[in-house]
Amino acid sequence: MVLFFTSTAVDPPATLYMGKDKYENEDLIKYAWPQDVWFHVDKLSSAHVYLRMPEGMTWDNIPELLLVDCAQLVKANSIEGNKKDNLSIIYTPADNLKKSGDMAVGQVSFHSDKKVKRVHVAKRENVIVNRLNKTKVERQVDHEAERIERIKKENAVRRAAAAAKKKADAELAKQREAEKVARSYDSLFSGETLEEEAERKKSVRELEEDFM
Repeated sequence: MVLFFTSTAVDPPATLYMGKDKYENEDLIKYAWPQDVWFHVDKLSSAHVYLRMPEGMTWDNIPELLLVDCAQLVKANSIEGNKKDNLSIIYTPADNLKKSGDMAVGQVSFHSDKKVKRVHVAKRENVIVNRLNKTKVERQVDHEAERIERIKKENAVRRAAAAAKKKADAELAKQREAEKVARSYDSLFSGETLEEEAERKKSVRELEEDFM
């Protein structure tokens, strides 16, 4: 089972989720969306809390109030960490999580330590924790089906973006070609005018010579 929470620290609200136990955490490590962000109490046992990244947000510019919600939820779901003050919560993109066969259930490391950030939590904020807990929903998730559906949607978005770019490039090329043709016509027109002017001047001179 997966536990879902709603944070109203941002608008529109953001979704936080975590496994109900360490075995569900294993599934989340495997199936979490690559762009989601994983949170955990540093150096202590705790729940694995994930932030489903809102559209247009990146892991390194999460708004402070949303970051606080995530950190407070992690702290509240750590048996030892919940009792302590002045904790560090670590977070990183889900695709930076590294899992090897010799690790215990629920244990992870990172592909790159440079992509791990920390946020300090001075103490438990009951107002925040209670607000999040009131939104809690427990749901059975078919992770593989959800993964396939996500990939389908992402591919559709990429195809649409590629088609839009192709159309824009074609229109730009058409516009440039039209401008090129226009410049060519302008040059031709200007050339004809000069020739006509030269002929007129020549004719005038000839007429003047005839009268002399």
